Amino acid sequence: MAVFSTGVTLTHVSAMTELEAGLDYIAKSSAEVVRIDCASLAQFDSSALAILLAWLRAAHAQGKALEVLHAPTKLAHLARAYGVDELLKL
Repeated sequence: MAVFSTGVTLTHVSAMTELEAGLDYIAKSSAEVVRIDCASLAQFDSSALAILLAWLRAAHAQGKALEVLHAPTKLAHLARAYGVDELLKL
């Protein structure tokens, strides 16, 4: 099972680099389900949600599903506060 792992930090400072890396991974993946591992994610802000949503859109545009693995509890709470927890299945 191939998995894309986020970095330790996913804030507005690193957002564009991480976004592009994930989009590249999604485009090159032949899997029907693209898995994003957030196990190492320790520092993040709302940019993390924007990036996850962009990856979800990119995956869906290519007929793929997106699965977020090991999302930190605080990220799930942030997603719930923004009303996107169900979209991201957090």
